[in-house]
Amino acid sequence: MKRPSPRGTVTAALAALLCAVLLPAPATAASPPPPVPTTAEAQWIDVGTVVWNVPATSQTRQELAYDGGRLRLAPTRLTAAQRAAYPHLKDVPAFTVDVRDRSRARTALRGPLTATQRAADGAVRAATGVQTAGVLDDLYGARAAEASLGPVFAHGRPTLSLWAPTARTVALELDGRTVPMERDDASGVWRVSGPASWSGKPYRYAVTVWAPSVGKTVTNKVTDPYSTALTTDSARSLVVDLADPKLAPEGWAGLTKPPAVPLRNARIQELHVRDFSVEDRTSAHPGQYLAFTESGSAGMRRLRALAAAGTSYVHLLPVFDIATIPERRSDQATPGCDLKVLAPDSAEQQACVARTAARDAYNWGYDPLHYTVPEGSYASDPEGTRRTVEFRRMVRSLNGAGLRTVMDVVYNHTAASGQDGDSVLDRIVPGYYQRLLADGSVATSSCCANTAPEHTMMGKLVVDSVVTWARQYKVDGFRFDLMGHHPKANILAVRKALDALTLRQDGVDGKKIVLYGEGWNFGEIADDARFVQATQRNMAGTGIATFDDRARDAVRGGSPFDADPGVQGFASGLYTDPNSSPANGTPAEQRARLLHYQDLIKVGLTGGLADYTFTDTSGRRVRGSDVDYNGAPAGYAAAPGDAVAYADAHDNESLFDALAFKLPASTGPADRARAQVVALAPAALSQGPALSQAGTELLRSKSLDRNSYDSGDWFNAIHWDCRDGNGFGRGLPPAADNADKWPYAKPLLTDPALTVGCPEIEGASAAYRDLLRIRTTEPAFGLATTRAVQSALSFPLSGPDETPGVLTERLGDLVVVINATPAAHDQRVPDLAGRAYALHPVQATGADRTVKRSSYERSSGTFTVPARTVAVFRAG
Repeated sequence: MKRPSPRGTVTAALAALLCAVLLPAPATAASPPPPVPTTAEAQWIDVGTVVWNVPATSQTRQELAYDGGRLRLAPTRLTAAQRAAYPHLKDVPAFTVDVRDRSRARTALRGPLTATQRAADGAVRAATGVQTAGVLDDLYGARAAEASLGPVFAHGRPTLSLWAPTARTVALELDGRTVPMERDDASGVWRVSGPASWSGKPYRYAVTVWAPSVGKTVTNKVTDPYSTALTTDSARSLVVDLADPKLAPEGWAGLTKPPAVPLRNARIQELHVRDFSVEDRTSAHPGQYLAFTESGSAGMRRLRALAAAGTSYVHLLPVFDIATIPERRSDQATPGCDLKVLAPDSAEQQACVARTAARDAYNWGYDPLHYTVPEGSYASDPEGTRRTVEFRRMVRSLNGAGLRTVMDVVYNHTAASGQDGDSVLDRIVPGYYQRLLADGSVATSSCCANTAPEHTMMGKLVVDSVVTWARQYKVDGFRFDLMGHHPKANILAVRKALDALTLRQDGVDGKKIVLYGEGWNFGEIADDARFVQATQRNMAGTGIATFDDRARDAVRGGSPFDADPGVQGFASGLYTDPNSSPANGTPAEQRARLLHYQDLIKVGLTGGLADYTFTDTSGRRVRGSDVDYNGAPAGYAAAPGDAVAYADAHDNESLFDALAFKLPASTGPADRARAQVVALAPAALSQGPALSQAGTELLRSKSLDRNSYDSGDWFNAIHWDCRDGNGFGRGLPPAADNADKWPYAKPLLTDPALTVGCPEIEGASAAYRDLLRIRTTEPAFGLATTRAVQSALSFPLSGPDETPGVLTERLGDLVVVINATPAAHDQRVPDLAGRAYALHPVQATGADRTVKRSSYERSSGTFTVPARTVAVFRAG
């Protein structure tokens, strides 16, 4: 989960939402008025049905009261279809709207709305606000879903369209003028067309609408949620046609992309635009899109080397319009301290960085403001369309370097909601785009104001936005942040829309665009509480991958959320090289946990397959789904390509920092570098796709920062030149998310054993690239089906006698031995005795001298591998 730092605050309750004016008593003049609602517990799910948790009797009367009228309610039962559509409401009392009143539903929805229950004498027994997303979908969804929103050009003339069904009026403010817009009552869409001279002009909408969060009708001046371009700091939208040839860099129309790589074979580098170049002395455009166009820069030379070794995609952390970064460089604050002179374990660096963090140029970007416009702070000029052109130049340059481009997209939440200045969607259709809890408050399980892609028009926005990035920016893949917060149907709709794109009509082959995301299962929608989620289990077999945390935790040890970060794992010395942490348990407990970790890694090497069978370390024949991962099945994939393997990403500590906490303090720099490659190997050599954080192969450190989303360049920048170090020892990490770990971190940051130099950094990088080359050039690593993996891949030494800390895999004509221990080991495979094997040519001629000491004794079938070494042997 991400921790953005929005400029505004998330509205705590849509209940404050309805601290409304008192409505006239609908029964008689003598009836007492209802109390002011402080919640919105009633849910109007379709034009004929309201769900509200109040007991109804023959002595009570229920109604929806609105300005100037009422809609009568009578007890009913939800139909089977309604219970299926709203599973979290299936046991809540339901009421039917009197058929005589339903024609006034559209009117009622355009002002304050209260559900009331009265006793026979007219006294108010209960009153609450009303959630209206369901009825809005029922009344308007089908027609609105077909509408083209935002600026659309025909023969050079723009039409601007906005969905605002509850608005009383909408006007276009364009270039200093106010132009009325016309409402289509069937769809709730407001439109206005203009002359060609509108092109390039700034605009926003004036939306007059009932705003429950402030309990009154307001006129919101708001940008277009379907913006295609923006002025600086998102102050105005711009009337821009992305198909305008003036916005296309040279060669854009006929852009030649690297050959498409199937998702099961993808090797992905996760990269933040600013991290990439902000401290690269060889870049003329530090921190900008244009840094990727500099073929001679250190960063681009490194990316080309990775591409040559087998990396196929660069995954960019969010590059859409971000809420928290001032876009003009003159407005961006910088730390006012000489950070370089401070001690490596000082708390001063983080304190200085924190003082300007809210106003500096840095944020991961998981705080979306406009979903379909590039972020302006990464452009050479944030005003106008330069960001569009420069983003396209970045994509073109990455493609030219042999790399396809993935965008990290964050449709699961907004930076703010309600009347906050950074709230766009909720100021246009209040209470619709955000997911609400039972009391009407905005759900915030994602860290911010959750959106509701289960609602028709939020789901449409997701699909339309992704298609725009694919068609207009030629993005090659999308990684969905907190994808488990989306309905599976929404993500499948994205896949269907992309599949419809063709080179001839759209300039891209949509079927070759890859999709993957975080399939975590938590929050108010956990366990399919409201809809079938896009979680790990549910997405298996769809061709859309989810991140596989099982092998990650086994390789590193423990989990990212351990109170003691010294919990060890396979690559960090559990049992075979124990540290002093009592959290690891007794030697017997360590051995048992290590062997279980090895079973988790085996499942990961298969691509996380649920139905792959093997002998586990207890000697049982099991399927991948039988192996336990914290009470869940370790294997969940239906085919290679369903699970993304990884050892680290931007979230949580970088791999080097995790190993810093976990390896024994006496472990020297050379062994730390070797442990890093061992930890990367299970993902690099897995069936299915794999991702690594950019710089991890260079031992990248963030000075033990576990959540660097707002930690600035000082803790985040990648150092491509090994002479600049790897980022370790830049001070204690920011207190907000790391203070509880400072007692563990402080002694490490001054320990010479953790200071790595060029031999370790370049050695680890070269060894990792060798593994990528082997993975890319050996077809056995890219099998397409469970049956093929079952036939070709085995773990011949798995069982009760398996060596703790050593994994041996047979894959077709290859044998892979991963020795994570601090000692050399022999691995005897009797079935291979008499057959010729030799160290793979890539490693035999590679830069790692240690792996070259690996050997094979033919007569006994014995493979000997040095300490902390990954060796791949090939049959002769």
